[in-house]
Amino acid sequence: MIIMIKNQRIEKHIVKSSNQYFPMLMNFCNLSKNLYNHANYIVRQKFIDNGNWIRYAELNKILKNDKDYPDYSFMPTAQTAQQTLRLLDKNWKSFFKSIKDWSKNKSKYLGKPKMPKYLKKDGFYQLILTNQNCKLKKDVIVFPKVFEGFTIKPNFINRKDFVSFQQVRIIPHKNKHVIEIVYNICIANQKENNGRYIGIDIGVTNLATVCNNMKESAIIINGKPLKSINQYYNKKISHYREI
Repeated sequence: MIIMIKNQRIEKHIVKSSNQYFPMLMNFCNLSKNLYNHANYIVRQKFIDNGNWIRYAELNKILKNDKDYPDYSFMPTAQTAQQTLRLLDKNWKSFFKSIKDWSKNKSKYLGKPKMPKYLKKDGFYQLILTNQNCKLKKDVIVFPKVFEGFTIKPNFINRKDFVSFQQVRIIPHKNKHVIEIVYNICIANQKENNGRYIGIDIGVTNLATVCNNMKESAIIINGKPLKSINQYYNKKISHYREI
């Protein structure tokens, strides 16, 4: 029996500062930063004032209708604005998860986790376009009209296992933009399920603990020698940094 499994892959393209579209993409990433900071201010103030967390759906509604500070409407498309807000919501979710873990395991942390910070005033933030904004037409990814003819020819179209195109992430850098294209491939799993399984738990003191459901003895790989080497390495690095 052959089982087809869908897997996600990322293909990267570089847009250099000499590219005619570089300034436009930089501007869009700046707008994404503005929206992120504006939204983060609203979430932070609400949380500081009464301990409530404004989730994505409510935040999207607030900013979409904000006429005084139209950072939302300044974005290239409504969906790019929504994706920026989703990233902020994800960061806040990670913050609350860390706070919960910190309250139970303070020894794991150097201090109490802090709320998501504002991005630099003159900085930039990534821009995400889903396959509803970008369309794969024949062998080219076509961007919305506001991108003024910007297109990308992906390499994944030549893969026999290519299934579908998902999204484009524009990651800003000082002298270049990294364009990450997310797509799916289909991998055939040739092995049948025979009911025999093993589980591997990676650790530190025990580098790996291997168990199974076949009543075979568990395998434990001692991690202390490697731990000792690592501690010695850190000690030597600290010494040489001091001098």
